[in-house]
Amino acid sequence: MNMTTRELHDSLIVMDGHCDTASYAAGFDFNGKMGVPFDLCARNQTCHVDFPRLLEGGVTAQFFAMFTDDSFVSSAREHTYQMLEAMEAAFDRCDRARLATKASHVLAAKAEGTLAAFLTIEGGEAIGESLDELRAFYARGVRLMTLTWNRINAIGRGAEHPGPDGLTPFGRTVIAEMERLGMIVDVSHLCDQALDEVLAVAQRPVVASHSNSRVLVPHRRNLTDDQAERIAATGGLVAVTFAGVFVDPVPAEVTVDRVLDHVDHLVSVIGADHVGLGTDFDGFTAAHGLVMQDCTHLPELTAGLVRRGYAEEDIRGIMGGNWLRVADSIL
Repeated sequence: MNMTTRELHDSLIVMDGHCDTASYAAGFDFNGKMGVPFDLCARNQTCHVDFPRLLEGGVTAQFFAMFTDDSFVSSAREHTYQMLEAMEAAFDRCDRARLATKASHVLAAKAEGTLAAFLTIEGGEAIGESLDELRAFYARGVRLMTLTWNRINAIGRGAEHPGPDGLTPFGRTVIAEMERLGMIVDVSHLCDQALDEVLAVAQRPVVASHSNSRVLVPHRRNLTDDQAERIAATGGLVAVTFAGVFVDPVPAEVTVDRVLDHVDHLVSVIGADHVGLGTDFDGFTAAHGLVMQDCTHLPELTAGLVRRGYAEEDIRGIMGGNWLRVADSIL
């Protein structure tokens, strides 16, 4: 008997490579202000993501990015530790979500019906110019770092600041140390030159945790076909994102089907084995269009892949299996 689309979705290992909910969990907003910390353990409608809704949406593993907004750059290390401590406190309060640091934790979460939560850093300002700080975050469970946000930092140039000196000498040592430790190198948010230079020195798979196709939407944060091909050649992946401006410049066109257009194009260029999911939930606003209201609607993406004729094996890869492969090869 054929599975229903929901039964298929529930059988998948679903891995989302990027959300910004950790900021809210620590009580930060994106305007440099403090508010009431968001309770990840309770189901509510304040954010796109919480632990109960992730489980309701069939998510097996969620990467929680600890993002340093412009207002907090001067205290990026301390700011990141505040988010890390808020996440750790949430894990302590909720027995259905646990810190994950390796692929086997994802498999265990699927078997148990729990959530595997990976901690990541978005913006290398958190480590300053210190490999010791990188190692300290690794020791606390951080397993992926997005090297820059859109700014320039000690590692390299972000997307809003293109230039000929994309990656710094320190940035090269950071990549080497991340590869030695077993951390995933994330190139989303790099300017084109910095991305080229990362790909020239990387020895292990790299990912773009939340980027779409620049052929479909010519935004600096999206990837050219050549960039996507070179990322795939490392054994890594490109994770399609729901952030409206990267999906379509017209808010009304920011839909599941338009995200699937990006999936289709990337699959045509790099193959289904190198495409994943990186929603960027809680990192964008409705003003630019919403693909879906929150993470409970993720089965709609699986349904869309079925409608477009993807083989079950490829659906399993795109929805999480490819992230699992990368995690297994690096962490």
